[in-house]
Amino acid sequence: MKPSLPRLQRCLPPLLILACLAVAGCSATPTPGPTGAGSSPEANGAAGTGPGGAATAAASDGTAVKSASTRQPQAGSGRRAGSGAQAAPGPRTAVGTQAAPRFRGSVVTGRDAVRNRVRWSWRRGCPVGPVELRLLRADYWGFDKRVHRGELIVHRDHARRVLVVLGKLFKAGYPIERLTLVDAYRADDDRSMAANNTSGFNCRQVSGSSSWSEHAVGRAIDLNPLRNPCVTRGGRVSPPAGRPYADRSRRAAGPPG
Repeated sequence: MKPSLPRLQRCLPPLLILACLAVAGCSATPTPGPTGAGSSPEANGAAGTGPGGAATAAASDGTAVKSASTRQPQAGSGRRAGSGAQAAPGPRTAVGTQAAPRFRGSVVTGRDAVRNRVRWSWRRGCPVGPVELRLLRADYWGFDKRVHRGELIVHRDHARRVLVVLGKLFKAGYPIERLTLVDAYRADDDRSMAANNTSGFNCRQVSGSSSWSEHAVGRAIDLNPLRNPCVTRGGRVSPPAGRPYADRSRRAAGPPG
């Protein structure tokens, strides 16, 4: 008569089988994923920006860039044409939907990257020279709920941190109406603010003063200035069209859409 096996040994084979199934991911009927691959929305070019700027800048300064133009496969990746191999699965999303756009941002390098873009906003006698400034290119969500490509010039000491902030605003879905250089308005700060344009460097003095503004050294940014107007101690609102938004206790309506 054969001795009976201990309970643990009797249970071991079924446990091994279950473990094998769990590791191998076996199922009774495999379900193939949908064929083809979706793409994330293309970033629209903002005024004054050139296409492909982020990729070029990343190659020159080592900035990690996640390109929104790279096609992202949908959940359950499709098969490659003429091959039995499957593409690597992309981010898990609902069937038929596309992956969320990824932020693209870079610090443009090169001796003349800034010099050629500050024809109106810089002049001799300014507290900083073009060599001390950096041109940023970054994606942002517009008031139209679409992704746009914008530009901003700031001091080189703050370029990377500003780029991180722009990335966080993009991830949070914070809307920016315009993100273009103040030179698009011939460095006219009033015109730029009236257009609700978000801008950085502009070699100008503080309004009503002989002192240099922080914008003149690239250490200040006006973010949606029409919706966030400057109010002086005397009650002057700049830009004037921003007066309805000067009451900070008032909950202003958000961007249209």
